[in-house]
Parts: sequence; structure tokens; C-alpha cells
Amino acid sequence: MVITVNRNYQDVKTMEIRYRPIGIVHSEFTEQDETPIQGIFNESVGRVEVFPEYAEGLRDIESFSHIILLYHFDRAGECTLLQKPFLDGEKERGIFAIRHFKRPNPIGISIVRLLGVHGNVLEIKGVDVLDGTPLIDIKPYVYRFDHRDEVRSGWVDDQHIDDIAEWNSTPRALRDRERTNQ
Repeated sequence: MVITVNRNYQDVKTMEIRYRPIGIVHSEFTEQDETPIQGIFNESVGRVEVFPEYAEGLRDIESFSHIILLYHFDRAGECTLLQKPFLDGEKERGIFAIRHFKRPNPIGISIVRLLGVHGNVLEIKGVDVLDGTPLIDIKPYVYRFDHRDEVRSGWVDDQHIDDIAEWNSTPRALRDRERTNQ
């Protein structure tokens, strides 16, 4: 038997969705301008402290090499639907075509390497999150589920990602760096 839910535009648009943090992300980063724009560009080690009441949910997580963190950009500021991305400071793009933190729902996502589990604390590598960021959820990264072949990455494909990876890839460093998209 298939059950369908008929929801109209107005019902969904006015819905209030609430989440409570399940933990907190600890990192060396305290300023947005000095925080790496993506974890792939840095080797920074941090910790995820899961609140004790959720610690049982960490069972078996140590068998994964990587995890996906979902978190709340609690210091994002006001949403802007057009924003210059850090990788291309010359052209405004739609907020849904970039990973900037000034979003309608300021939710962040990071894939990090899981180095160890110590009770309710996860040691992670490749941190690109401000210290003290509220954690919403953790999901295991499963290569066979999460990897895709033949991916197009839109305007990002035109950027000098290999060069950017060699730089200090923080918003401040990318703004100050002479670069072209040629």
C-alpha cells in the first residue's frame, strides 16, 4: 500500500523546522576570515564532542575512515542570495551554486577524516569549521553511496583548484592573492 501526502506550497512554506545540536565542533579557527574554505585544502586536526546523551549513537563509527558533519553556521550573519564565492571573488553567484555560509538556512557540511574515537569525542582531520560550531548530525561517508563518476562542478571547474590547494585557502588569503580565471 502506498500512502501519499498531499502538501501544498503554503503548508510547506510556513512549516517551522527545529533542530537541537547533538554536539560541538572544536577547532583552532576562531575567525571566519582565517578558516579554510574547504577541509580538502588543509590538514588541521580538531575534535567533535558529541553530547553524552547521544554518545551511544557513535557505536561502530570507528570503522569508517571519513564522516560527514552537518552543522549550524551560528555566526553566518544575514542571508544574501547573491554572493561572491571565495574561489572566484570577481563574480556574484546564486547562494545555492556556492558553499558560502550566508544561506537562508545556515547549514554547513564537511567531509572529514576520522582519526579516532575516545568515548563521546571524535578526533578529526581536514577541519574547516569555526571553533564552537553547533553540530546537527553526523553521517558515515560511504564511498559506494556518496561517490559519483562523471561529475560536473559548474563554475568551480573553471577555477585553478590545484593552485588554490597550495595557497593558504582562507577567505582572507584568497582575497589578497592575485589570481585570474584564465
